[in-house]
Amino acid sequence: MRGALGLGLLLGFVLLGGAAAAAWPGPAGGKSVWQLEAAFDQPYGGTVDGERLNIYAFNHTVRRNRTEGVRVSVNVPSAQKETPVLFVVRQKEAVVSFQVPLILRGLFQRKYLYQDVGRTLCQPQTKNESELQFFYVDVSTLSPANVSYQLQVTRVENFVLRTSQHLDFNATAAQPQVDSVIVKVTSAAAFPCSVISIQDILCPVYDLDNNVAFIGMYQTMTKKAAITVQKKDFPSHSFYVVVVVKTEDEACGGALPYYPFSKDEPVDQGNRQKALNVVVSPAVTSQVYVSGTLFCLGIFLSFYVVTLLIACWGTWRQRRKRTMGLLAPVETPGTDTAPLLGHSGVTPDPFLGHPPYNAYGYGSFDNGSTVSTENVSDSLVSTEASYGYAGQELCQHRQRHLAIAMDRSLENLVGRPRLDSLSSVEEDDYDTLADIDSDKNVIRTKQYLYVADLARKDKRVLRKKYQIYFWNIATIAVFYALPVIQLVITYQTVVNVTGNQDICYYNFLCAHPLGNLSAFNNIVSNLGYILLGLLFLLIILQREISYNRALMRKDLQALECGIPKHFGLFYAMGTALMMEGLLSACYHVCPNYTNFQFDTSFMYMIAGLCMLKLYQKRHPDINASAYSAYACLAIVIFFSVVGVVFGKGNTTFWVVFSIIHIVSTMLLSTQLYYMGRWRLDSGILRRILHVVYTDCIRQCSGPLYVDRMVLLVMGNIINWSLAAYGLLARPNDFASYLLAIGICNLLLYFAFYIIMKLRSGERLKLIPLLCIVFTSVVWGFALFFFFQGLSTWQKTPAESREHNRDCILLGFFDDHDIWHFLSSIAMFGSFLVLLTLDDDLDCVQRDKIYVF
Repeated sequence: MRGALGLGLLLGFVLLGGAAAAAWPGPAGGKSVWQLEAAFDQPYGGTVDGERLNIYAFNHTVRRNRTEGVRVSVNVPSAQKETPVLFVVRQKEAVVSFQVPLILRGLFQRKYLYQDVGRTLCQPQTKNESELQFFYVDVSTLSPANVSYQLQVTRVENFVLRTSQHLDFNATAAQPQVDSVIVKVTSAAAFPCSVISIQDILCPVYDLDNNVAFIGMYQTMTKKAAITVQKKDFPSHSFYVVVVVKTEDEACGGALPYYPFSKDEPVDQGNRQKALNVVVSPAVTSQVYVSGTLFCLGIFLSFYVVTLLIACWGTWRQRRKRTMGLLAPVETPGTDTAPLLGHSGVTPDPFLGHPPYNAYGYGSFDNGSTVSTENVSDSLVSTEASYGYAGQELCQHRQRHLAIAMDRSLENLVGRPRLDSLSSVEEDDYDTLADIDSDKNVIRTKQYLYVADLARKDKRVLRKKYQIYFWNIATIAVFYALPVIQLVITYQTVVNVTGNQDICYYNFLCAHPLGNLSAFNNIVSNLGYILLGLLFLLIILQREISYNRALMRKDLQALECGIPKHFGLFYAMGTALMMEGLLSACYHVCPNYTNFQFDTSFMYMIAGLCMLKLYQKRHPDINASAYSAYACLAIVIFFSVVGVVFGKGNTTFWVVFSIIHIVSTMLLSTQLYYMGRWRLDSGILRRILHVVYTDCIRQCSGPLYVDRMVLLVMGNIINWSLAAYGLLARPNDFASYLLAIGICNLLLYFAFYIIMKLRSGERLKLIPLLCIVFTSVVWGFALFFFFQGLSTWQKTPAESREHNRDCILLGFFDDHDIWHFLSSIAMFGSFLVLLTLDDDLDCVQRDKIYVF
């Protein structure tokens, strides 16, 4: 192919007719005209000057149902750019003109000169079965001296490209017979950079580097390119495939060539050529769209069916045990299936030897209660003897204070306020600690803490506090989603109107359009996040309803046993999962580096909320408020955006971020170690020196809270290592790097929680154990598909397309779609793990449950 011009290859063009005429010289306004009847495939050489006009007349027969390509190739040995030779091709419905030497402009207005030029002509339409058509090639110049040239007109072989037929070509055209086809172009060499264009059968054909983007669809190319063409976009039901070699490789990620300093001096780059292979294949049918969508719906709706079956099975087992007399009326079901949707058994009035909580407290410390004091003493004594788990005994086993418990419960329950009465209760209105324990330092700095020590605040206050998590994230979701949807619609409209497919980073080998959407399969595969997030919200709602009913029945097991139930964070997690699906779908409408945060923002939120929920389980009184939590997550998202936009190769940014990362890790470690009982003020340095002197110099003593210290030391090692890696390696994908930091910390804390739970003598019930195993396996497969890397906006669009791959599931979904399927299932399973992890403690008193 002729690429010296810089336009490279033209794959689809029109067939040109030529008319033959006799050669004759004659004057025309002082200029002599010389006309020659010319023939195809015959080279013609001649000279021309300012006083002479040469005309070559061609003719050929055009058939209505046949498309032929005609190519005009010229060469001018002279590099005189001030007075170039002008070639004008006059056809029935179009005029094409170009000059030789041809000068094209590149980046920074660089000029590139070409002396060997080829243009493919469009084929005028005819209504007759066949028609003889003429076209003329006029050659002229303003040079006073003679300028020699070479001219040849040829028919393009294999101009019509049929479906499923591979072709190595100089110029080809395609005429599909299906509703949509996908045009795939490949090359063994990445450079020179090329442009692939799909144009309607119109005159003229835009086949120059500076006009190929005028009409149709186009994308830059190194080794791979693929464009899906729909019949509705081309009224003539045929189109041209045009390949143009660009003057420079910068658009494809290549280096700029050497350019002389002399101003306006054009560069001769020699013969830039590229060998290409093109194939037009039928795209997927409407049946594949339907089957792919139904497959997606079927997978996730099956989780609804399984959840319903598990709930029905748990209810059936419960009723069966009651019928057989195996389950006492006063007990709460302890099966491994019931916890999924919550308890449905009935537990009557007080049956515990331990006194019930007052109307406002969760803990086992009752104001003025000798029984509570005794329990505290018992707990502390058993703790000093061994750090084993002492809470496996059921609440009802403590019968020695039954009479006292019943009297006190009746007395306390008479004036109990309604559960849902939140009125104007605020967390700071009052504290429920008794006078003797009013200083929180007495409670929260004990060597061995129990859940009862950190579950002493008014349950209505805490309920309201954690409900704010849900309402805040719902508000964030609305204000975040609306502009996002509007923006991606604008992106998609720009792609459709301009035809510039370099705007969006799709997997073009598996991008199935539907309506105005360019990649419907990448969007519908996010349905799992929304459906499973909704299912999780329904499970939480059922659990909360069951729990509230138990509280209204004055069920002391719900009041005094197990991990305190707060559902606000669970609602926030479910909402975040649904929003991740919605925003991921929006991102995949037109994925690029300017909207990447749509796909990652709620991933950060999910990771943060999971850590908060895991910490809240045994620290309900001192967990972060929704305002501070979302403020921290907003800072994380801010750094994510700044890192992607400005962090690539920016040493200053990485130094600042690493320092902030390390300092934040140390501050958070101090907060967790001292349970919030420290102050960051002007005296902090003096107190640090005092602790170092007393604990390290004066006498060498180990840490007071060994387990917490082990967790925080490991956490600091991991975070310092990640900060060092970021500072030294400076990864290009800062968003994934930041997400990896959050996931590593979440996994570390979760592993610590499981180890400490088992070390404390607690156990994992069947459902959480199955969820952990199932979720781990699914996460493994999901990450495998995630790291396939089908596209990347960290590179140029042409380089990104080198990673494109064909569909692998149902001929409709690619590797990233499978990542969407598996990751949504894995996140749902992870949420179920957090929901059911401590169900084995539902019958254990809170002053017997360790805090870690």
